[in-house]
This record gives sequence, C-alpha cells and structure tokens, in this order.
Amino acid sequence: MGIFTPRGYFDMKRESQKKIINRFRRIEGQIRGLEKMVENEAPCLDILTQVSAVTAAVKKAGTEVIHVYIEQCLAETSGKPEREKTQKMDEFRKAIARYIDMV
Repeated sequence: MGIFTPRGYFDMKRESQKKIINRFRRIEGQIRGLEKMVENEAPCLDILTQVSAVTAAVKKAGTEVIHVYIEQCLAETSGKPEREKTQKMDEFRKAIARYIDMV
C-alpha cells in the first residue's frame, strides 16, 4: 500500500482528499436541492426523504475522514517513541468519541 513511505503517503493523502471533497460537493448539491424543495413547497415526506439521504451522505463522509485519520496516525507514528504513539491514540479516541456522539 505504501503508506509508510513519504511518497506513497502523500499520494494516498491527495487521493483521499479528492474523494472527501467530492463527497462534500455532492452533499452541498443535495442541500441546495433541499432548499429548492422547501421553496417550491414540496411534500414534507419528500423533503424528509432527502434529509435522510443527506444525513446518510454526511455519515459516509465522516467515515471516510476517520479512515484517512487512521492512516495518518499509522504513518505518523511509525518508528516514534511509545509516548508519542500513546498521545496519537488518545487524540484518535477523542476524535472518534466526538464523531460517535454526533451521529
């Protein structure tokens, strides 16, 4: 996979950034669609269905960010002292807890 090599890590990071940005752009489009539905007085059931789709899309984007974060933590802690690894794991646990509380 190459995540432990500097070049492989940056390639992975760029590709992940593209995927995440594309997800957010699709979500942005869904939100604009929701705005138009409300403006055009679409049926509430249709609006709620789209809200559900947006919520699912945001959760998927969050999951993708978590995957990237895990890969970054692995790459950043490779060969580091145990104390630094523990600190990164603590940061990761806190980030996951915030995400879980949100969804």
